[in-house]
Amino acid sequence: MTFSRMLVKFSGESLGGSTGVGIDPDVLSNMAGQIAGLVATGVETGVVVGGGNLFRGQDLAGHGVDRIAGDHMGMLATVMNALALKSALVSAGAAAEVLSAHRIATIAEGFSVAKARRLLDSGHVVLYAGGTGSPLFTTDTAACLRAIETGAEVVVKSTRVDGVYSDDPEKDAAAQRYDRLDYGEVLAQELAVMDFAAICLCRDHDLPIIVCDVAEPDALTRIARGDKVGTRIDGRGERGP
Repeated sequence: MTFSRMLVKFSGESLGGSTGVGIDPDVLSNMAGQIAGLVATGVETGVVVGGGNLFRGQDLAGHGVDRIAGDHMGMLATVMNALALKSALVSAGAAAEVLSAHRIATIAEGFSVAKARRLLDSGHVVLYAGGTGSPLFTTDTAACLRAIETGAEVVVKSTRVDGVYSDDPEKDAAAQRYDRLDYGEVLAQELAVMDFAAICLCRDHDLPIIVCDVAEPDALTRIARGDKVGTRIDGRGERGP
């Protein structure tokens, strides 16, 4: 395998299926199957799932709930999604554990780098919940942070399309798809991949990002093998070898 330790980032909306709301059992089962299949090849895997399918803080903006409180509620939503995915992974035959940035004594252990690395070494899927633990940071940033802390060799960002485009391909049929990009190109062109903090973290630590549709058959396993899947973002971009 090209990658022996990976971190996969799913949006909360992806768990909601066609509506993007709630948890679609078929989507949850497919997601767990993809991850379990990857782990079965020996790849150590961490996962971050957003919480937008259950709660989005901006929906209550201007209605008496401030940004900080909304972000805290969003962090709790990610814990709920992580618990659902953990159960689905166990049903799929994979060992899994939830580590939360905010320890919830009867539900989820608190995150620590040492604990996460021990679990990954032992073959567990580690689900990182609760974002970074601080408001004002996205789960994309949390995913890149946890990847760096735990020694992941790549971050896989799951989207509804097969890579990064110059514009929204669902709205613009002429949008150009990129096979490879430099971190600087993503930032300069303000491409809607991840927020700036997440991209900068990966750039500063030379951590590649692969953006793709993980629902494609064996997408994660093919990425681990080094196959060309989606769009790769790294320090070389289109100008590299």
